[in-house]
Amino acid sequence: MSVHTPADYLELARAENDSAVLHRLARCPYPFVWQALATNPSTAPGTLLELSTAHDSTWNDNRLLCLLAEHPSADHTVLRAVRDAVAAKLAEGERPYAAVLALAGRTELAAAEVRPLGALRGASARLRSRLDRRLGLRT
Repeated sequence: MSVHTPADYLELARAENDSAVLHRLARCPYPFVWQALATNPSTAPGTLLELSTAHDSTWNDNRLLCLLAEHPSADHTVLRAVRDAVAAKLAEGERPYAAVLALAGRTELAAAEVRPLGALRGASARLRSRLDRRLGLRT
């Protein structure tokens, strides 16, 4: 497939299953392509890890972090990187709440690795209660 337009990048990110091609796509400048990669089940953990440091805008960054936290191939290393990125956003006063809750649902991370997110500056009382509830469902 020839890639000339942003739509071509998006289609390739959605349909491709070659991890090397997907990894190269992670370096393109389009946040919608990063999000498509984060939903493609063929995207390898190394590519997911690279995407955990991608930045565009608050909304796109928070959506990407949530998708990465939900990805079936996200291993402990990827999930810790996502947790660290989410912690930095919370400390800045941003609200990546969906990503926090997605991380809380991942048993690859211990509850003790996720629970401190609720104590950061950007965490609301509602987030803390949902986080506690989600972590409580693990047992």
